[in-house]
Amino acid sequence: MPTTLNVHEAKAHLSELLDRVEAGETVVICRRNKPVAELKPVPASNLTEPRPIGLAKGVGHVLPSFFEPLDEGLLTLFEGRGAS
Repeated sequence: MPTTLNVHEAKAHLSELLDRVEAGETVVICRRNKPVAELKPVPASNLTEPRPIGLAKGVGHVLPSFFEPLDEGLLTLFEGRGAS
């Protein structure tokens, strides 16, 4: 059976509750003794190793013009100097 606490108790002991949830326990948080939320452990990820960088290599293409400086009028708008 899960532990049941009111909001005030949960706020006062949040770190302890998270430790208990990490250990596998489920905690029900109530407002005026009515359950409104449940804290339970997040399932372990199926991913055992970090994803490699560059999985989308070759999928898209950035035009060289992307790296060119913006014209003064557009730069002014981006910096908020042209807004009135």
